[in-house]
Amino acid sequence: MSTDVPTDVLVEAGGVSFALHKFPLVSRSGKIRKLVAGDSRELDVSFIKLSDLPGGPEAFELAAKFCYGINFEISVTNVATLRCAAEYLDMTEDYGDGNLVARTEAFIDEIATQNLSNAVAVLHSCESLLPLAEELKIVNRCVDAAATEVCREQLSSLSSHTDFSNSERMETLQPKGPVDWWAEDLSILRIDFYQRVLAAMMSRGLRHETIGAALMHYAHRALKGFNRKQVARDSSRTKLKVHDSATAIEHEQRILVETIVSMLPREKNSISCSFLFGLLRTALILDTTMACRIDLEQRIGMQLERATLDDLLVPAFSYSGDTLFDVDIIHRIVVSFLKQESDDNKVMYESDGGASPSQSALMRVAKLMDGYLAEVAPDPNLKVSKFIALAELFPDHARLVDDSLYRAVDIYLKAHPALSDLERKKLCKLLDVQKLSQEACQHAAQNERLPVQMVVQVLYYEQMRLRTAMTTSFVDGEQVGPYSQKAAGPGGLSAAISPRDHYSSIRRENRELKLEVARMRMRLTDLEKDHVNMKEGIQKTGSSSKFLSSVTKTLSKLNPFRFKDSSNVPNAKSGMNSRRRRHSIS
Repeated sequence: MSTDVPTDVLVEAGGVSFALHKFPLVSRSGKIRKLVAGDSRELDVSFIKLSDLPGGPEAFELAAKFCYGINFEISVTNVATLRCAAEYLDMTEDYGDGNLVARTEAFIDEIATQNLSNAVAVLHSCESLLPLAEELKIVNRCVDAAATEVCREQLSSLSSHTDFSNSERMETLQPKGPVDWWAEDLSILRIDFYQRVLAAMMSRGLRHETIGAALMHYAHRALKGFNRKQVARDSSRTKLKVHDSATAIEHEQRILVETIVSMLPREKNSISCSFLFGLLRTALILDTTMACRIDLEQRIGMQLERATLDDLLVPAFSYSGDTLFDVDIIHRIVVSFLKQESDDNKVMYESDGGASPSQSALMRVAKLMDGYLAEVAPDPNLKVSKFIALAELFPDHARLVDDSLYRAVDIYLKAHPALSDLERKKLCKLLDVQKLSQEACQHAAQNERLPVQMVVQVLYYEQMRLRTAMTTSFVDGEQVGPYSQKAAGPGGLSAAISPRDHYSSIRRENRELKLEVARMRMRLTDLEKDHVNMKEGIQKTGSSSKFLSSVTKTLSKLNPFRFKDSSNVPNAKSGMNSRRRRHSIS
């Protein structure tokens, strides 16, 4: 601001001093005019201190240039700062036409809020200008502009898929590739501003799958620098003090995770199960509120059938030397899943046959939990009560075969040789001997880690299965027809049976038929083996008879009394033949 006229006012803004002239400043700024007029000291140079000026010395320098008539560019990165500084300095139309307040307002309305990138840039610059930027409605205008632009983009994308069916459209719009460009733009915002933008989008009807994909992208970016060392401490840690630099970062990350969880869509499968497990691990490390963790557990329970074994292996962050993996959390998640499945079973699923979607999900989760039990079984600190509690959660029809559960029990017995006989018996009560395959039964019969009662049950069942296979004949088609006709009845479904009970009975009969088919296959295999053995024995017996017959014929030819009476040779031959038939060994 150098001119030939000596300066007559010294302005300090944000610790930086500016030597300026009174006339340009007081002609545009009502605040500076009041401060200069209120200075009763007769000094050659007045002193003004603006300690709380929004934007600091950079904002005041631009405002001073405007007062001097020096050209500079108003952009999306400085318009919010200039608008707040102009409001603070009272640079309204009362102190000159086209003052800084009017110029910045026009820029915000005509340029900043006309597209998403400009609105996000202005909104990002408002983070350090609160609460004044909030009072001036800059934040609200930018939030509404950003949400409107995103929804307009999604509507144009939907219009190009109007010829698809609902299922095809759902599959097409799922975020399979790179994230949408607008999600990348929004990810630079602070969590509170980001939350407001997403809330505005949801109020405008944006799809929950799109909201979920944007949240996943934001969480990955915001928690990229997450460092577990910042929060690793012993179990006797004291209450957090936010003024400490390390705990201040942890506090911000805790608030970030809790806010992200609160914004997750409630619809099922809108967020991937692996992402939810990752958030749960982060929440455990940061020691978020119990409500946040319970919310995540319930969301995971809604779609547990989509989880993998690696997802379930949640480390224990208690630092108390208990177990390697957090078994209690998995227990609560499975309970939540089973409760959800129980509620789903109240709905009638009409299908041509087979298990319902709920039943198939239950069987997948049961198989997944058997694998999880096998993974955590070697942990020497895992109590037998917790192992049994996890295995007992599922009903009997959730497992068609108990081989995976038997493997987990065997691993646990091998890793815990000091178990008492009573604890071993409790573990083996988890198994249904009749659901073990032939290979598993053979292994169990020779397993020294199992209680004697268990081995006896396995051997007894194998003996009964073999006896049944030898004595039971197959039921022919004529016997099956009347039975099925009797079960179904001439008029189809009886009116006395409710649809829900009929559906449950069909599911139960399907499970029994599957088990019966498996047993019949094993019996057929055993019968084929017995048939082959009997055939080989018969062949061996037939070859021995032929050998004895040939020996007898050879000995008869060597008889010296064969032709004793030469005059009666034919009669002798016939008599010899008759004697040979009577005394033949064969």
